[in-house]
Amino acid sequence: MQRFTLIPAVHIFFVREGEVLLLRRANTGYEDGNYSVVAGHIDGKEEVRQAAIREAREEAGVEIVPEDVQVVGVMHRLSNDERVDFFVAVERWTGQIRNMEPDKCDDLRWFAWDDLPDNIIPYVRRALQNYRQGNWFDSVGFDREE
Repeated sequence: MQRFTLIPAVHIFFVREGEVLLLRRANTGYEDGNYSVVAGHIDGKEEVRQAAIREAREEAGVEIVPEDVQVVGVMHRLSNDERVDFFVAVERWTGQIRNMEPDKCDDLRWFAWDDLPDNIIPYVRRALQNYRQGNWFDSVGFDREE
């Protein structure tokens, strides 16, 4: 019998002076046209902070050191499949943030926390709200009312 597996991912909240960095997905086949944050799957035998460092380099072109990656939330999520998402906040990095994947992202910019766009992927919006409210764990898509 095959053991059940979850798909792990890491999502990075780049934060500066009352703003958060968002990207708009494009040409991926998943939530295209909607905003998210820099994110990606965690590779096998890769620790959460190391995955965040790798994704920041690949998608935003910046370097982060492990001590500047703060794990701020976990979400157990059921949609088409079942996932565990780790959310990290980063306030310091080296380099200029830029769109390193223009084939998958058609907008990368800072938004004020109080003026986020309406078209954020719903679970990402919820994770951003959880972060601001200090809620560390959440589950989405299970039997309870959302």
